[in-house]
Amino acid sequence: MRADGMPRLLAALVAGLVALVTSGCSTIGYYSQAIDGQAEILRKARPISVVMADDRVPARVKRKLAVVEDARHFAGTRLELPANHQYTRYTDLGRRYVSWVLFAAPEFSVEGKTWWYPFVGRLEYRGYFSEKDARGEVKRLKAQGLEVYAGGVEAYSTLGVFHDPVLNTFFQRTDAELAEVIFHELTHVKLFLPGDSDFNEAFATANAEMAVRRWLTAKGDRAELARYETSLTNDREVVALLLATREKLRGLYARQDLSPAQMRERKAALLAELHTGYLGIRSQHPGFSLYDRAFTKPWNNARLNTVSTYYDLVPGFERLMAREHGNLHAFYADVEKMRYLSKKERRARLMR
Repeated sequence: MRADGMPRLLAALVAGLVALVTSGCSTIGYYSQAIDGQAEILRKARPISVVMADDRVPARVKRKLAVVEDARHFAGTRLELPANHQYTRYTDLGRRYVSWVLFAAPEFSVEGKTWWYPFVGRLEYRGYFSEKDARGEVKRLKAQGLEVYAGGVEAYSTLGVFHDPVLNTFFQRTDAELAEVIFHELTHVKLFLPGDSDFNEAFATANAEMAVRRWLTAKGDRAELARYETSLTNDREVVALLLATREKLRGLYARQDLSPAQMRERKAALLAELHTGYLGIRSQHPGFSLYDRAFTKPWNNARLNTVSTYYDLVPGFERLMAREHGNLHAFYADVEKMRYLSKKERRARLMR
């Protein structure tokens, strides 16, 4: 970034904040922390070429940055993704997560709470650069009677508003998973529809998985490709179980003949059934032990929504890609046309 980049960034962010002054103190506080967090990321960013030449930087970091560079080049030259100005710098935040994101939903509904944001519309999640701030919001939402799930986030995109740097938080992944992050976030830069989280995340997920397959194939890394495919297969089996549970809960909540106590009891039974179902899958596939941590924490409506947001519409995008016989230009054109449909129409088209 040029020397005048930071003042321009802060001016843009402050202008957005000023526009929200009439929304109330809590809103002002939220965007203030967002300004501070984004400013830190950009202020600490260094060109990757400088980082690679720095003898103080650990070899592991340099190796991961080389993977990013390779994936970014592939994205721009082979995947028609806007990679020219993205991920050319590196920021070490000195922490495990870049931000903390929370989801919320009523006790008897799988329809999540949404928040409105400038430029991107309503989204089903709320992000904080401070874990303390996130936990404070969790307490406030729970006090309103909502179910809440909060978790750390390793990567995110400003959708091309800024030239996003690579973050140290990306590096807790395998090389294939790291490349997937880059492809996922660049897909958001290519197309992001305001107010439709399910569409945006599923498109990025499906496109990134396809991209990793092509990247590993081009590298001739059959062993890593096989491991990646196994990982995706395992993911899909667990995701299918979680989405099926969410649909069962949706059906339960639609019933009019149950008292709150009865509904609560049946809900608990379905969530217990979810855990039993996972143990059944795990007993057949020892490799599934890596999901154990996810099942040590309780599942609720809000947490199930984190899964549906990213995966519910993925099969629809995969079918669309298959219909275009892997032609990326045609696939992207088909997806682009959906911006002119309503959210309901987009979902219907992808679900059929």
